[in-house]
Formats: sequence, structure tokens, C-alpha cells
Amino acid sequence: MDRLASQPDPPSSSTFQAAGFQGKAAELSDKSIPPPANCNSMVHKFSAFNKFILYENKLRFYIVASNASDSRHRIVKIDRTSQTDVDIVEDDTDYSGKQMSNMLKMLEDGNKGSGGLGKARVIFGIAGFVKFTAGWYMIVISKRSVVALLGGHYLYHCENTEMIPVPSNHKIERPAEEQRLVNMFKQVDMSKNFYFSYSYDITSTLQNNLTKPQRFNDTRWPFNDRYVWNFHMIAAPLKDSPATGVRRPWLLSLIHGHVDQAKLTVLGRVVFVTLIARRSRHYAGARYLTRGVNEEGNVANEVETEQIVSEALTTPFYFPPAGPSTGEYQRRPSPQYTSYVQYRGSIPIYWTQETTSMTPRPPIEISVVDPFYVAASRHFDDLFARYGAPITVLNLIKRREPQPRESKLLDEYTQCVKYLNQFLPDEYKMVYRAWDMSRAYKEKTQDVISYLEDIAEVSIQMTGFFHSGAEPLAHCLHNSNFEENEHCRHSILLQNGVCRTNCVDCLDRTNAAQFVFGKRALGHQLYALGVVASPNLPFDSDAVNMLTEMYHDHGDTIALQYTGSALVNRVETYRRMPHWNSHSRDIIENIRRFYANSLLDADKQAAINLFLGVAAERSLVLPPKRGQYQQWFQKQHLQMLYDVMECSSALCDFVNVGGEFWAEYYRPLLFTSLGKHFAYSMNSTLKLPGKTLKDIAYSPFLPHSTHPAHHPRLMAGVRRWIGTYPPSQHGFSKKALSSKQEVLKSDLPSTDDPRSSAALAKRLLHPDVPVEEQTEYLKYVDQCFALLEACNDEAEPEDKEIYERFVRKSKGVVEEGHSYDIYVTYVRTMEAEDVSTYGEDLVATYEQWLG
Repeated sequence: MDRLASQPDPPSSSTFQAAGFQGKAAELSDKSIPPPANCNSMVHKFSAFNKFILYENKLRFYIVASNASDSRHRIVKIDRTSQTDVDIVEDDTDYSGKQMSNMLKMLEDGNKGSGGLGKARVIFGIAGFVKFTAGWYMIVISKRSVVALLGGHYLYHCENTEMIPVPSNHKIERPAEEQRLVNMFKQVDMSKNFYFSYSYDITSTLQNNLTKPQRFNDTRWPFNDRYVWNFHMIAAPLKDSPATGVRRPWLLSLIHGHVDQAKLTVLGRVVFVTLIARRSRHYAGARYLTRGVNEEGNVANEVETEQIVSEALTTPFYFPPAGPSTGEYQRRPSPQYTSYVQYRGSIPIYWTQETTSMTPRPPIEISVVDPFYVAASRHFDDLFARYGAPITVLNLIKRREPQPRESKLLDEYTQCVKYLNQFLPDEYKMVYRAWDMSRAYKEKTQDVISYLEDIAEVSIQMTGFFHSGAEPLAHCLHNSNFEENEHCRHSILLQNGVCRTNCVDCLDRTNAAQFVFGKRALGHQLYALGVVASPNLPFDSDAVNMLTEMYHDHGDTIALQYTGSALVNRVETYRRMPHWNSHSRDIIENIRRFYANSLLDADKQAAINLFLGVAAERSLVLPPKRGQYQQWFQKQHLQMLYDVMECSSALCDFVNVGGEFWAEYYRPLLFTSLGKHFAYSMNSTLKLPGKTLKDIAYSPFLPHSTHPAHHPRLMAGVRRWIGTYPPSQHGFSKKALSSKQEVLKSDLPSTDDPRSSAALAKRLLHPDVPVEEQTEYLKYVDQCFALLEACNDEAEPEDKEIYERFVRKSKGVVEEGHSYDIYVTYVRTMEAEDVSTYGEDLVATYEQWLG
């Protein structure tokens, strides 16, 4: 079992005084167990820096970065004398605690003319630099909170940031314009829905991080810049830097979206469920101002959603080596991690909605008609390059409307996919599914959730999902294929392809569909981990209820970022079990959405463009290169993106070149309270409303309704109508019947003096009823309770016995102790006219009883 880990604490002013001892202790601990001479896997090459101290004087900034164990330190210097450029000097040398203390003393003596090192303050990283009219500002993260734990790597939410002028003598020629731009920049609230990590690449999927660790070696930036919302603040001041693929630990990459994590408690086993949503920075903006696709092939409201399910048997992405006893020093990849990726984005054609008419539902106009669908071809070619093939396109917009709105897009989108598909090879053609989800819900012609589950199952079978290990041994034993080894999977599982879901806004219907896909994927992920025996998870179970709440938060966050209001139609709406206040809540959200879209979207769009560094007018100096009309795709993008053999080898290399995990995550000398530990205080199924510690022995995969065949409202009403009589057991219990008879007998008049008036009154009030009549009366009273408690597939004992006896007789089985004289007498006394009336079949039927 893993020992509990503590969260990294912020450094204090005495950090570097104590760091000398800790650094020496770390060096001694490293020397006490030397690695084998023939094993390079134990030489760790990377250790995260997650604590920073900022020193500020009139001429320079000094940033000291430290790791969690205070055994490694680095220093960065930023010049404050220039008004136009950001002069950054990085020292790549790793210093021990004692060496860094000596370095700071030297810097203190060398900067006495400018006030020494200056005041020290604790920060948690730098988000970048931004410039408006004059001079640069440095954006520092001043507060953070832990939101997820993934493979021993903490994922943080940015709680607060500060803007610090870089030049000490900040000269502003146009102060009014400068202040206007600063206020506009701050409209993008960096304290909401911005996430980062010091040691885990949150901009990429788990499959990319584990199976392609060297993917950024030939690129300028060591992250996926599509989802880095502070990319402009990082790239603008460092555009002249010659470094390629260099990781700057003090400069953090932030994603904008949603991160949530909860845990399933499965009879003592702990399973983490993590949901990560990454919003693209390309063509980002408000609802009515960013629609469709732009000329580069980027669509509006583009969000990548990743669902990671892992069992917390061990914390890291690897198992520790077996040790000297077996001669194995290689780490083994942990088979306890799975992930499934979905995608949402606007319809990739040119279409707009005008908001000048102040109507709640502006008309949809197809602004540009491109017969070759060039922008859509760029979009789908990019999807092939990022996710591989096959691609499933799930289109949920309306088909028939009184006034055509969404149906215009349906026809154009269908024609677009049909045109592009004709040039693709047969094995790589996109799977296009158009389904009017709104009409199916309103007309009640289809079960919306069941139909989506069928589509989800087909899509998951086509694309697969990521699993970092082989199939559990229990599956092979259960299928009796352990000796044959034919159907058991002995390699990792990879996801090639993605399901692209959209409605007109990519919000309500899309989120409900993605929840159904996530629910179906959760069953397969738990089955791959060996947690459940079947991938079919029932609704109304704790596991599905927890996942529903996670996707509700996920959908609300995406909707607030795009429209300014939460979801209107939730999963319960399409399950036809809405809350009592859902109608009023929907009205309020619609009003809020209309107000935000009509009055606030223009300012919001301008703030997003300023934050992302998007020019007000697009430069057409270098327009996108026009591709071929027929071969609109690149052939290398259609090749298998993730190969099992290559990814298995890369996964082994990744776990053997990991960071100093045990020194980074585990703090053996630091006291940690369980109440403050994130893994302990994480949301779980045991923290759902109404749960107690007794529910730890209850499976979270069982539905709460014990009689699903009965209608709950009807049965509750029947029980209320019957009253206070306690229900009996199935059938008529002799014990309960005898107890009731004893009660009746106890109320009979006493026989001491039958001639007294008291005895006469008791006889009149309690008449003498025979036991047979009492038994018949009690059966009559209890029959309604027996009907309520009886199962649908089980008959009453008396009826069951009669039926079984009849079946045995029909087969000619003669039972001892039974006489069939009745049948013989009946047949022999039949008159001839009776035989002619009923036919010969009747006599033939009774011949078997005669012998």
C-alpha cells in the first residue's frame, strides 16, 4: 500500500536556511543506495519545481524556483530597466540548498546600491507577460488550489493573479487608453476556470503523455499550444529566444475549461474518475459572434473532453521495480489507468446569426457557400492528424421546423460530409449520423437515452479507448480462455479516432449526448480495470449519479464560458424526470442567456481577443494555402496514429525516465493531517446526499429501486390507500396466521361464570367464530398485501403446486397415493351424444388416464 502523501507547502522566508540541511540529506540518501551499473532507468532526469520566491528591487527581479523536497533550486533574473523589451536571463544550473543560500548572499551584497535583493514574496508561478501601449506587465499567480491528483501529479486551479509592472519607472504616454486596455484585459477573469500543473502536461491527453513522451522534441514549445490560453503572453516576450523544446519551470501553461475529480468506493477499492475539458484558443469567443468555422479550419466552441478512470492501487504511472532479489530494475507500467476522449465543436461551415434585431432566436444565415468546402476539409484533416481514424460525426440539430433555422445547417452539413467522404478511402470514411434529438424527445417516439447509448456503444467499439495494461486475469478465467490465450488481450489498448458531437450551440443536447458516451465509456473502463463484471452500468446507481453531477458541472462551465448562462436542458430533462423547479430555472437561464448575448457579448469578445492576442482585423498577407479539391486530406494523417508496439515501447521508456516521484510526492518527515490531504477529502460516492459510513459495504453499481417492475408512484399510492395494516410475507404465513388467531382467542369471554352479565356482554361483543371462518377471513384481508409483495416472476405456492401437478399428469407420470377414479368414472359415464358434441379429441385426451 502507498503511504499517504502531503501537498506541497508554500515556502517561507526561512526556506533556504533549512534547505541546506535537507539538500545534504537528500544527497546522502541518494548515495546510500547506489543504482546498478547496468541500469540507467534509476537515474531520474526530471524533477518538478513547484515553489517560487520573487525578490524585487529597482533594477531587477530575481525568481528562485525550488522542488518539493528543497533539494534542487534554480534562479532567473529579469531586467527592469528597459521600457520596450523583456530581458530574461535563465541559469540552468541546479543548486543545492546550501549553494543557493550562498548565491542569495552574494546577490544581496552585489545589489546594495539598488536596495539589495529587496522584499521577498511567495508566488506560485508566472503566467506570462503582456504589453498594451507602453511597458510590459508580469502576470504572477498568487493563489492556487488543488483540484485533481493524476499519477501523483497535482493539478491546480488558478485562484488569483496579480499584474506587476516590469519597468521600475513605468512611463505611460496615454494613461487613459492604457487603463482602458488594462480593464478590458481583466474582464477575462483568470481566477475562474484556468488550470495548470507543474509536472504533468495538462494540455495533452493521458494517451499522448504516456505513449508519446518525445513528441515535443522538434517543436518550439513543450506543450500543445492549441489549448494554452496564455500562449500569447508566453510567446510574445520570448519570440527571439533560440531555445527549442526547453521547459521553463517558472513559466506555466494554463488551459481554460473545466477539471473535476471524484472517487468511487467499491467495497474497499478506490477508483478515481477525472474529467478534463480543454477549450481551444483558436476562434474563441462569445456565442453569436463566433459561429461555424474560420478560413483556417478552426471551429467555434471547440472543447476536448477527456474522461480518465484509474484505480488507486498505486499512485504513480508505474509499478516499482521488483528489486535485487529478481534481478529486475526496470519499472513496469501500471495497468490501472484508462482514458476516453470526446470532441465538440460548431458546425464547420460558414454561418452567422445577426443579433441587431434583439430577438431571442435570431435567424441563421449561411454567409458563404463554398461548393468545395475548403474550410471544412481543413478542419477534418486536422482531426485526422490529432486523433486518427475513424471519425464519427454525431449531428443532433433539428430536421423539421415550422420556420427553417437549424434545418438549413442540416442540409448543408450533410452535403458537406457527403462531398468530403467520396474522396476518402473506404476504410477511412467518416461515419455520419444525423438525428433530431429534440423532436424525438418532444414526440416521445424514441427513448432518447437508450438510442444514444446504442450509438455510443458502436462508436466506442470503433475507436476504442486507452488502457495502460493488459486485460485482467479474471476476465480470462471467467471466459475459460486462459489456457488457449486466444481471446485474452495481453497488450495495451489504444484509442484511434474520436466522436465529434454537435448541436446548434454545442451546449445542452451535446452535453447530454456526451454524458451518455461518458457513461458507456465508464462501464468499459471499469470492466478493463477488473472492477465490474459487465460494462453495462444501470441508471440511478451511485456511480452513474456521481458521473451525472460531474457532467452537469462540466456542461454548466462550458455554457457559462460561451453564453454567460448555465445549461437549460439537463440530462434529467431527456430522461423525463425533471426537478420540480426545472421549468422556472429554464426560464431564468434563457433570460440570462438572452441578456448576456444581446448586451455583453461585444465587450466579452473584445476582451477575449485582447487576452489571446488576436488582432482586431485579420491580416490577409499570408492567407491559408489552398489544398486540392479532391485529395483534401494528407495521406500521412490517415495512417494509424497510435501503433500498439510503438506505444508499448514508448510507455516503458516513459515510466523508466520518470521524475523523482518518491521524493516529490511523498514527504516522510512532514506531518500531514488527513483532513487536509486532497486524496482523503476528495468528493466520493460516500459523500452523496443521504450516505453514511454503513454504505461502504454497498456496491455503487446497484440501482436504488428494489422493484423496478412496479411503477413507484402507483405502488406508493396503493400502500397509502390500504392504511396501517402491516404487509405479510409472500404467500400466507402459518406463523403469522396462528398469531392472529391467538389474539382473537385472547379476546373471547372468560368461561369462569357463563351466567354472569359480564360473560353475556363479552359473548355478545365477541361472538364465537369457528377457526375455519377466521382463517378464511384473514386470507381475504391479507390477499392485497400478498399481491403487493409478490414478485412478477413467482407464482403463489398453492397455484404453483397445482400447476406442477398438472404438468406431471400431462406427461403421464403416475404419483403414488393418488387415485384417478374420478376421471375414469367421468369418461365411462359419458353418453354418446356428449361424445358427438365434444368430439373424439376429448375422449382421446382422457384415454391416458385410463391406462
